[in-house]
Amino acid sequence: MAEHRSGNGQKMNGKASSSGAPSYSIQLDNFSKRLKALYAHWGENKSDLWGGADALAIATPPASEDLRYLKSSALNIWLLGYEFPETIMVFMKRQIHFLCSQKKASLLEVVKRSAKEAVSADVLIHVKAKSDDGSSYMEDIISAVQALSKSNADRHPVVGNIARENPEGKLLEKWSEKLKNANFQLSDISNGLSDLFAIKDAGELLCIKKASHLTANVMKNYVVPKVENVIDEEKKVTHSSLMEETEKAILEPSRAKVKLKPENVDICYPPIFQSGGDFDLRPSAASNDNLLYYNSASVIICAVGSRYNSYCSNVARTFLIDATPLQSKAYEALLKAQEAAIGALKPGAKLNAAYLAALSVVEKDAPELVPYLTKSAGTGVGLEFRESGLSINAKNERIVKENMVFNVSLGFQNLKNQSNNPKNQNFSLLLADTVIVGKDKADVTTYVSSKAVKDVAYSFNEDEEEEVKAKVKSKKIGTVSVVSKTTLRSDNQEVSKEELRRQHQAELARQKNEETARRLAGEGSRAGDSRNASKASSDLVAYKNVNDLPPPRDLMIQVDQKNEAVLLPIYGSMVPFHVATIRTVSSQQDTNRNCYIRIIFNVPGTPFSPQESSASKFPSSIHLKEVSFRSKEPRHISEVVQQIKTLRRQVVARESERAERATLVTQERLQLAGNRFKPIRLSDLWIRPVFGGRGRKLPGTLEAHLNGFRYSTTRQDERVDVMFGNIKHAFFQPAEKEMISLVHFHLHNHIMVGNKKTKDVQFYVEVMDIVQTLGGGKRSAYDPDEVEEEQRERDRKNKINMDFQSFVNRVSDLWNQPQFSALDLEFDQPLRELGFHGVPFKASAFIVPTSSCLVELVETPFLVVALSEIEIVDLERVGLGQKNFDMAIVFKDFKREVLRIDSIPSTSLDGIKEWLDTTDIKYYESRLNLNWRQILKTITDDPQSFINDGGWEFLNLEVSDSDSDKSEESDKGYVPSDVQSDSESDEDDSDSESLVESEDDEEQGTEEDSEEDEGKTWEELEREASNADREKGRESDSEEERKRRKMKAFGKGRAVPSSRMPKRTKLR
Repeated sequence: MAEHRSGNGQKMNGKASSSGAPSYSIQLDNFSKRLKALYAHWGENKSDLWGGADALAIATPPASEDLRYLKSSALNIWLLGYEFPETIMVFMKRQIHFLCSQKKASLLEVVKRSAKEAVSADVLIHVKAKSDDGSSYMEDIISAVQALSKSNADRHPVVGNIARENPEGKLLEKWSEKLKNANFQLSDISNGLSDLFAIKDAGELLCIKKASHLTANVMKNYVVPKVENVIDEEKKVTHSSLMEETEKAILEPSRAKVKLKPENVDICYPPIFQSGGDFDLRPSAASNDNLLYYNSASVIICAVGSRYNSYCSNVARTFLIDATPLQSKAYEALLKAQEAAIGALKPGAKLNAAYLAALSVVEKDAPELVPYLTKSAGTGVGLEFRESGLSINAKNERIVKENMVFNVSLGFQNLKNQSNNPKNQNFSLLLADTVIVGKDKADVTTYVSSKAVKDVAYSFNEDEEEEVKAKVKSKKIGTVSVVSKTTLRSDNQEVSKEELRRQHQAELARQKNEETARRLAGEGSRAGDSRNASKASSDLVAYKNVNDLPPPRDLMIQVDQKNEAVLLPIYGSMVPFHVATIRTVSSQQDTNRNCYIRIIFNVPGTPFSPQESSASKFPSSIHLKEVSFRSKEPRHISEVVQQIKTLRRQVVARESERAERATLVTQERLQLAGNRFKPIRLSDLWIRPVFGGRGRKLPGTLEAHLNGFRYSTTRQDERVDVMFGNIKHAFFQPAEKEMISLVHFHLHNHIMVGNKKTKDVQFYVEVMDIVQTLGGGKRSAYDPDEVEEEQRERDRKNKINMDFQSFVNRVSDLWNQPQFSALDLEFDQPLRELGFHGVPFKASAFIVPTSSCLVELVETPFLVVALSEIEIVDLERVGLGQKNFDMAIVFKDFKREVLRIDSIPSTSLDGIKEWLDTTDIKYYESRLNLNWRQILKTITDDPQSFINDGGWEFLNLEVSDSDSDKSEESDKGYVPSDVQSDSESDEDDSDSESLVESEDDEEQGTEEDSEEDEGKTWEELEREASNADREKGRESDSEEERKRRKMKAFGKGRAVPSSRMPKRTKLR
């Protein structure tokens, strides 16, 4: 890799093309602009930054295979576009001298005119032969510098040079000797050059953004998958081998899915990989030959830096493997501290303010970690990886200016875990990003590489942790646990899971009751219904005065389309009625060919009448309820009826849409991407809900702009804007067993799609075309056409899924930018393996959990339930012999209707209980459907009684069973009469009606059987079963039959006490 490590940038070696012309050319516009900037900066800051220099002497050393950053090389690249090794440049007010080889001189000839026009300086090029040491030309240059002092004989000229760069090669050694022997005052100009390079122009910023894009994508698309693969497959890989492979990925950008020319990119430093307790957070650190260590409580630090056209960028990430509490706390504090430092880099602020902002975060969140915080939060970056004078530390008071670029790097060094293993006893953390100072805020150009806790923390010991928890809990239980422990550690492992789940649910019940009690106590002071009263409709006016009435033609019914009124002839006068006051209109014809038109009006007292408000305003007014007219012209009557119905439909639709829009929350305005960046686009999508209108539906395009999405079709009026700030949940569901791939947004506030008010907007593509076989015959599975058609469908499905995935990934990268961090947006993907079938509305659907919601996004209406809004879940009709059960979801807002999901197969019960327990949702089981509206009303009416009675524990079936068992023991010997039995069973029938009609017959049959067998003991049942078997000659099956009947009787015997549950749940 030597050719990539020989200095700041591309060397100017003077190679010529076959035509004799040089293969490189200097951009004269850039040269003129930057030469002006150099002379202006030198003139303005001569005394403080440039050491009072009268001339600037910069000598560039020969090319080297070492990776190094020199200010002389940086000036070459900044001014001329290339590095000119073994070249001496001397800048004076009226002259610029170059001492170089013939081939370099041929390139520099073109700058003479530009320099004259830009700063009125003559360019003198001294060409040195290979065998010449250049002494004579050096004497000429020194003489020109000495001529500057003729005007002031008492003062020797001050020559500025780069003091820290030692002369290399014969040419530079000779030049250094000549300068020392001349009567010059030498001063260091490093600070002047650093300040000159600090503020980047548009071209430089573009190079840094491209370098950052490469750096971040190498980390995201190469380093992270590579490390994950090593850990997953438990490979033995050294840090140095990872470094070499990552370096190749930088030099070949296509391996990181980046489209940049390889000849324009290079590394900033060899990539750094550290783990196993040996950490060095300095930029000069190197990857050693030790194996990557990824056991529990280990830390892996990865740092990557790349250059584009010699401009640097850097990113560093820390990955936590089964993190300890200390590691998690330290990382979260470091993340907040780095974001605080980035936020403090604003124009006009001091550099030390950024470090102090990070320090204050650590002092507030983790004061014990302050001694371990690095003493610097990074440096300026550009042509040099570390620009001197721009270090972000507590002492640097340099002023931050717009278009400065920083490598914001912060870490904790040498923290200690409580462990005897030296590999994970010591650990360090490091985060670094490339940041451009903008006008209002800083722009993190390496945002593509995520540093969120969820993306850098890995957990591989979940099973082991569960075992440890089980052992700890069994110890806490005490002597009782000895028996259960023997059972748990036997061959039945499922029992241990059920026991752990039961214990966790008991803890959740305690927490939930405390939380509900606090919430109800807080809401007690706010009496009354919080629901907004419906807004009274505005008064409808057809005509403001009598003069506006149209001139009467005949005493015939007229429809005034313009004023939305119907004029009726009443007692010889035309009386106007606004069409909105009409409830229905109809016509009919009798046997004498007389046509009748009947108009019924909205009047106070009619259900859902909009005239209630006008009745309160005018209490003494008389309302017309109905009017009928007779006519001999059926054609005129039918036209009038049709006109009234059409006009009424239009007015009602308009008013309803106006009422819907009146309740909408005002959204921010969409900021289009414009020329800032190309909007992220996904084409040929359909939208749900669909736009109104009767025309042919058209697909549209979804675009992501600066602060939201815009969906539009070729029609001007079909456009929907979805703001990022209004998105509550975002989902991406690829087509697997469904016919569509979709992106779905669940919103905070309603928006209008066409004339529909909605909180859910979905964009989808059908992955398969609907094909109808006209022949009707079956096609062979080996039919080539059939095989080809299936392959086409698979390819189409994969392509659509990949397009959606690419769109989602790019939008996620956009959402990871700092300005959207407060929104906490990310695409959630349904977990199909946890899904179950159920009936949430009217039709059966496949309902799928996500990490934060329970959703059904294929069938309409959509189902989106946020887990954070759920109070409890009650699993109803759970019992022996039931094929289905129901789920009732109770929300934290008790005024919200309880959501029911019916007819869930009983085979899904264990999976649902496991999922609910994993997501820390308290669930209960009941054998009957409960009247939740009455239950919630009772709770909200008297919350104190609800709290005093144990909160939600009235739903606990185990407590109910134990209570009923105790009551049975206390009532031994009591045999109820037949009349009492019948009345009880009747009451049970009325209370245990299921919402699913298909299972009513089964329940009724069970009740009838229970009436026949009620009161029989186990011995009687077994005796009857044995007698029946002997009579039928099936003695060999008697044991199995007895067991089956015993279980059946057991279920029936428990039906009576369980039927009392609804009485408890209603809190009577």
